[in-house]
Amino acid sequence: MAATQAFAFLPSSKGFRMSDTPNTISRREFTALSIAAGVAGAGLAAASAAAGATAAQMVDTDVQVTTAAGVCDAALIHPQKGEWPGVILFTDVFGLRPTMRDMAKRLAADGFTVLVPNPFYRTTKPPGLSADIDFSNPVDRAKIDVLRAPLTSEAVMQDAMAYVKFLDAQVSVNKKAKMGVFGYCMGGPMSMQAAASNPERIGAGASFHGGGLVTDKPDSPHLLVPKMQAQFYFGVAMNDDERQPEAKTQLAEAFKAAHLQAKIEVYAGCLHGWCVKDMPKTPGKPPIYNEPQAERAWGELVSLFKRAHV
Repeated sequence: MAATQAFAFLPSSKGFRMSDTPNTISRREFTALSIAAGVAGAGLAAASAAAGATAAQMVDTDVQVTTAAGVCDAALIHPQKGEWPGVILFTDVFGLRPTMRDMAKRLAADGFTVLVPNPFYRTTKPPGLSADIDFSNPVDRAKIDVLRAPLTSEAVMQDAMAYVKFLDAQVSVNKKAKMGVFGYCMGGPMSMQAAASNPERIGAGASFHGGGLVTDKPDSPHLLVPKMQAQFYFGVAMNDDERQPEAKTQLAEAFKAAHLQAKIEVYAGCLHGWCVKDMPKTPGKPPIYNEPQAERAWGELVSLFKRAHV
């Protein structure tokens, strides 16, 4: 297995430090370490979370969430019994589909109640986009633009407040625990917008191959950090970092100025979308999904939520 090179910005007595030490680990070692870390950090509640249940045994329900813009169709997934911390999963551009529900089920089996909204509810039913869409085709790009046009920063923040309110009304949600948010691709900035609009409730967030985390616009997600009270994890794709190498530094500086914890890592050799199993495959090119590194990213997500007492 190839070495993984990660650039991590972490709070220290001298501000943020950056490490470029490659981390090499086999899948067997990773699995063992993940299990050990999960047991150590989970506590009694999480240890009995699913009572041995698997992701396939989670309760998966189609629900409707009333928002300021209308009614959002979503999936609500949780263990069969008990009260669990609420989590919102913001999907990538391919929307609410079986792959995202499966990821929510996996997290729910670790002791969470997960809401997966249809990000395009203003325009269409899930999933919204076909997996065979061609991003280089102007016609297909126009379809994406139509779906994403209503998703302004203000709209996403209003939606997030409705999602938090909805979760807090569920019997499967532990209202005393902080909530978590995480997202992929366009869901990365949405997780930041959600944390900024619900600072009292959201205690941790994560972005994986997030797009548009740092822009030159006045509504750039990184400018929302002062409004947050959440610690964050950012898993950055290698090719995203190559296109915008300064973004990780600007993110780190924003969290440092806000006195919030953030861990920002560039996943060497990983392409935009590497965490999601159903990423489209292009003939003649390597697959985007990278299972070993996707598992490492998943371990970071669960560790973050446990560490932040979500």
